[in-house]
Amino acid sequence: MTLAQAIADYHALLEPALAIDSWQRLTEEMRARQLYFGERPLATVLRPRLITASQYDLLRRGTQQVAEAARAIVAAALESSELGQEVRDVLMLTPLEERLIAMHPGYLEPSAHSRMDTFLTVDGTSLQFVEYNAESPAAIAYEDLLTQAFLAMPVMTEFMKRYALTTLPARQYMLRTLLDCWQAAGSPGHEPRVAIVDWHGLPTATEFEMFRRYFTEHGLPTVICAPQDLSFRDGQLLAPTPEGSDMPVTIVFKRVLTSEFLSHYGEEALTHPLVQAYATGACVIVNSFRAKLLHKKSLFALLSDERFHDPLTAAQRAAVAAHVPWTRVVRPGITTYQHELIDLLPFVRKNRERFLLKPNDEYGGKGITIGWEASADEWDAALQAALTSPFVVQERVTIAYEPYPALIDGQVVISERLVDSDPFLFGTEVNGCLCRLSTVTLLNVTAGGGSTVPVFIIEDSPASGAGDDSL
Repeated sequence: MTLAQAIADYHALLEPALAIDSWQRLTEEMRARQLYFGERPLATVLRPRLITASQYDLLRRGTQQVAEAARAIVAAALESSELGQEVRDVLMLTPLEERLIAMHPGYLEPSAHSRMDTFLTVDGTSLQFVEYNAESPAAIAYEDLLTQAFLAMPVMTEFMKRYALTTLPARQYMLRTLLDCWQAAGSPGHEPRVAIVDWHGLPTATEFEMFRRYFTEHGLPTVICAPQDLSFRDGQLLAPTPEGSDMPVTIVFKRVLTSEFLSHYGEEALTHPLVQAYATGACVIVNSFRAKLLHKKSLFALLSDERFHDPLTAAQRAAVAAHVPWTRVVRPGITTYQHELIDLLPFVRKNRERFLLKPNDEYGGKGITIGWEASADEWDAALQAALTSPFVVQERVTIAYEPYPALIDGQVVISERLVDSDPFLFGTEVNGCLCRLSTVTLLNVTAGGGSTVPVFIIEDSPASGAGDDSL
């Protein structure tokens, strides 16, 4: 069995009647589970992402090695050494971020849960990383429930008569991570109680509710609130409950981005109830403010620059070389590219078809300029603008494409989509994976396009079920 053959077999099942029935069932299941990003359904296609066990092993191994390499390099940022200053200079941390990072989170892992955004080609010959969402990664709960929704489709039932599938649930790892961090910090408050914290009115609010239900069902009291709802009294962090009372919180599942938190509160962020509780050890924050060390886009400038490779093992260096694209902070000066010295700005200006520009600390595709899709004038303007605020320039990677079926006007239309494979990490271990599809180069659901689908590992033996059903 080849993966391409399995995909072709799946598509061959999509006769009009079965396709219509499957789309209706998927729509019903998404509605029942609130699988929406704002008002948009998460999935707009009829097939999940299928990967082989060997592809998943490559994804897990490569991601773990690069994640470990990243941690080995940024560890210096917590030191007062010359190397530490050089690392901080590349990361371009703000003074307020440095103040927050200096506070010990109570546990050692700088990013307890994260997501690596990657392109994994269907033939498994190319695995390229493009971003590391190490601060506030979304979609774990979405993917678990989307898996359930896809399994309910009649076409999946037919497909699994021939192919065995293994699911990749991840919510249980998120639950375990919260409790492990709390216990490592000395179990503040003696009882784990969670607040999921982000601004009100966000399109990801449905996922917060999914986590609240899941945590509560597993004996972990949980509320959802915004930063302005929190208070700190008598040594306790308090969050309002739907009943109108205050619940002591000992674990903050921090979904609010540090950059937005600091932008909103400014210097007053340092005396915010959340930071007061964190600084005094009254609660743990997951992820802590130290996740910022790994979240900055310029992390890839550290990884791809051999000047910072001394702490890395041979295996980590090989993984970085294979999977991490060349990246540099946008600033005047001499650097290296493919082992040759270059003057960065003239070189990047001349070779726009090789590169894209990214803000150092944004999300949702904001502010990105794709060189090979821009005119010379547009690229020059973007490069000039990138000198006025923290930006990175990153080399173009091999983008993964696959055919996906959608139901359009009652007919199945199969078209090529860009495919993002984004494994979830807990510490540096991969468990689970987000998959995003798009018809445009900027592959991001937040940016307003594309589809999300669950990921299944496929085997070519007769199926007796859907593999791991511990959702």
